[in-house]
Amino acid sequence: MSQPTRILLALVLGIGLGIIAARIGGDWVASSTAIAEPIGGAWLNALQMTIVPLVVSLLITGIAASAEAARASKLAARALVLFITLLWMSAATAALLTPLFLGFFPMPAEAAAALRDALSTTSAVGAVPSFSDFVKSIVPTNPVGAAASSAILPLIIFTGLFAFAMTQLPTEPREVLVGFFKAVADTMLVVIGWVLWIGPIGVFALAYVVGARAGGAAFGALLHYVLIVSAVGLVVSLMAYPLAVFGAKIPFLKFARSVAPAQAVAVSTQSSLASLPAMLRASKKLGVPVAASGVVLPMAVAIFRATGPVMNLAVAIYVAHWFGIELTPTAMAAGVAAAAITTMGAVGIAGQASFITSIAPIAMAMGVPIEPLALLIAVETLPDLVRTYGNVSMDVAATATIAHRSGYDSEDADTREDRLLAEGTWPTDKKEET
Repeated sequence: MSQPTRILLALVLGIGLGIIAARIGGDWVASSTAIAEPIGGAWLNALQMTIVPLVVSLLITGIAASAEAARASKLAARALVLFITLLWMSAATAALLTPLFLGFFPMPAEAAAALRDALSTTSAVGAVPSFSDFVKSIVPTNPVGAAASSAILPLIIFTGLFAFAMTQLPTEPREVLVGFFKAVADTMLVVIGWVLWIGPIGVFALAYVVGARAGGAAFGALLHYVLIVSAVGLVVSLMAYPLAVFGAKIPFLKFARSVAPAQAVAVSTQSSLASLPAMLRASKKLGVPVAASGVVLPMAVAIFRATGPVMNLAVAIYVAHWFGIELTPTAMAAGVAAAAITTMGAVGIAGQASFITSIAPIAMAMGVPIEPLALLIAVETLPDLVRTYGNVSMDVAATATIAHRSGYDSEDADTREDRLLAEGTWPTDKKEET
């Protein structure tokens, strides 16, 4: 049985037993919840202790990989610019659509109240400053102090500046630093792997407490969460079609038919990497030459997650709605920035590991509680279908757009020679050309 399945079953079993225990009643119910609550809390603390070192190391290695790819060719540099633009648009979409969807289809008030009471130990990470204080606090005076006080957005800004400055170093010291932070990231992933391995115990304990205190409302609330977050992610997923039509000048039906097999692989495997061969075939059907798709698509799989910012920020906004926290424009701006930036460092991580490391920094930047993430991680398998579907769709659409805007889909041999000569990549002899 896969790890996500074990955690999901632990959630269902914990809530179910908690509901049964509450209906039976007796003093032992209070005693059992008093035992289960610290067990779940300890597991959540174990997840939280990995957040800062993992986010910092992944963001540094992610930016380094992006800079290295951009140096490779003009095509890769154009791809990087488009990827970053789409990531920020994705985050902004969540800020606009999630409150709108929650306004049309809010969580039932009784369910929200019951869940708040069930997670009675939950508190906001920190107050969001005023706009003037927010602007002043973006640049931290002490990055270590920012990490210690959960001022995650200033820490992210400092880490980003550090990573970009690192890319300007000579090759040898740059590779030493990248190797160090990659080792830190790999080590923390081992730790979080251990924590997730015992995840069913922690999730069961937390779910039992929620079931005993909130009753059947817990199941309805989790279903509501899945529908809202998936709907927001689906909107960005469907943006792949207008991007292909207007960005790459590809007819709507042609794009839909060509990308459908890759989407099927994405849904069945829940892996963008496993979908790469199907995406290459889809790009070929769309008239994108291998010279372009062979560069852009692997780069997209490595550093681009179009649905990451929109769905990660949607989760944080949902938790705020759940706890009745009013998000100010400053808090929302902090969330958008954190969602767009941290996505660059979340790629290539297993879904449940990236769920915590990607969403917790956003919630911390917005002053939103992160304790509910320990429950929501158990149902991430369902929204993850939308994530992978959208990522694969946007990868193909972005690749076709970059190829079209770079002239790869319409050039003949002479124009190709002129372009390669201008880029300095024309083969120097026949053997190399072959």
